[in-house]
Amino acid sequence: MRIFHSNQNETQNTSPCPFVTAIVVAAGNSTRMGGVNKQFLSLGGVPVLVRTLQAFSACPMVNEIVVAAREEDIVEMFSLVKAYKIEKVTDIVRGGSTRQESVFSAIRRASPFAEYFAIHDGARPLVSQKVISDTVEKAFAFGAAATGVRVKDTIKVVSESGEIIDTPDRASLWAVHTPQVFERNRYLHAADSVENSAVFTDDCKLMEAAGFPVYMVEGSYENIKITTPEDILLAEGILRGQEE
Repeated sequence: MRIFHSNQNETQNTSPCPFVTAIVVAAGNSTRMGGVNKQFLSLGGVPVLVRTLQAFSACPMVNEIVVAAREEDIVEMFSLVKAYKIEKVTDIVRGGSTRQESVFSAIRRASPFAEYFAIHDGARPLVSQKVISDTVEKAFAFGAAATGVRVKDTIKVVSESGEIIDTPDRASLWAVHTPQVFERNRYLHAADSVENSAVFTDDCKLMEAAGFPVYMVEGSYENIKITTPEDILLAEGILRGQEE
């Protein structure tokens, strides 16, 4: 459903910066949260999804936001967007059976003038303005960028039998987060040309499969994803630290 009708969707972008559409993916089943929809969980008195949308809405480099959601959640999300006056949200669409299908559904509803897609997990509510802006700027320069953090732990490659078979050099390992930002034509080419693109679980991997380089941006360890009940406790602690 269309929510706010903005001139951004009807006229060409007049800003000196490229037009950026944030694609917020919030269509998961929350199976590791015990079936409770993590998007609606309270984080410091504000729903997780609302905090995510507020972060992108406050970023001057983002022109519009399109949300992909489960069909049964759309009405409630619509109400939250209205209640919190998040006017950059222009649409909430029904997601697909996979993460990538949800992204594709949202992209189809993006402004025709969108030049870049900033794809973000709805369950990463503590993303900062700096992380969003840094990743968008990197994508402007190179066509594709993702935020992430350097791995702190030693990583082991383990066989099915449980045997350690390799220890990669930690210096080259990163944990990738979102947002992941891509130039429109490159992303659409990758989505159309890569076989089985709808089953990919990471947009960077989709771009890599199409032969496009993706550049990493140093992000924040606070940009956690809410996946299990323990993550809410961690996020509450991070939020308190930020507020103090």
